[in-house]
Amino acid sequence: MPFVVECRQLGEVVVLASKAYRDDRGFFSETYRADQFAALGLPAAFVQDNHSFSRIGVIRGLHFQWDPPMGKLMRVTRGTAFLVAADIRKGSPTLGKWFGVEVSPESQKQVWAPAGFARGFCALSEEVEVQYKCTGIYNGQAEGAIRWDDPRLGIDWPVKNAHLSEKDRNAWSFEQWLANPNSEFLRYEERAKIAG
Repeated sequence: MPFVVECRQLGEVVVLASKAYRDDRGFFSETYRADQFAALGLPAAFVQDNHSFSRIGVIRGLHFQWDPPMGKLMRVTRGTAFLVAADIRKGSPTLGKWFGVEVSPESQKQVWAPAGFARGFCALSEEVEVQYKCTGIYNGQAEGAIRWDDPRLGIDWPVKNAHLSEKDRNAWSFEQWLANPNSEFLRYEERAKIAG
């Protein structure tokens, strides 16, 4: 099996490592196989692929979607990035906890974060490309963002002066999200009903 679960964090965030076949020409690796993902208890049906380019110091996130709830499988295909997932599910034993890991193409790592986790990343090299598979179709009317530097989350980002989009500069605090009626869509006890 080319995929190995390297670790599980916060109960449901999974870091996968895939085997790369390398020689003097370069390398080849499988990045997704439905049968093997299903065997590992991970989603086997993704409905959207996204590709992001960022320059050093850019932080994107923390983003999430509640309708439909969206899980993401993230990997870095160029450069180095710090990938983050924060649990924002009401009722979760890990509510407000986060996990982060540095990922590059050389590491062959991917991070799976199910619906109910806000995701983001920081570009650590001059140019970074992040690609991610999603379990839900994008719905701009049911998406949100939590501030990257929210003190309640206390994420230890590897940069202090982030370059942000206007959307991320104006993101909610974690407390504002928890007070938002839409936060009920991402309750921990409802996770079995949520695709991804």
